[in-house]
Amino acid sequence: MSISKRVAKISLLVHPNAARNEVVSFIDGVLLVKISAPPVKGKANRELIAFLSQKLAVGKDTLTIVKGHTSRNKVITIDGLSQEEIIRRLLPS
Repeated sequence: MSISKRVAKISLLVHPNAARNEVVSFIDGVLLVKISAPPVKGKANRELIAFLSQKLAVGKDTLTIVKGHTSRNKVITIDGLSQEEIIRRLLPS
């Protein structure tokens, strides 16, 4: 018996050194996120994962940066949620 597991991929444009952590918008398949941490020694990446896990109400270990560790353009995967569910949780209407 195989168990299918949902894994969503989301493209992000991250702006570090912001005044506060916030999800700004989701346009053309890219989630714009502001993070207060500086892009130094992985601080912004760690803050991004912590912030998104809190907003999505999932554990930090379910989020993985798969592309763009040193770039503002990133791709992350989230285990257990669909892309639609992620967007619904991050951008309430």
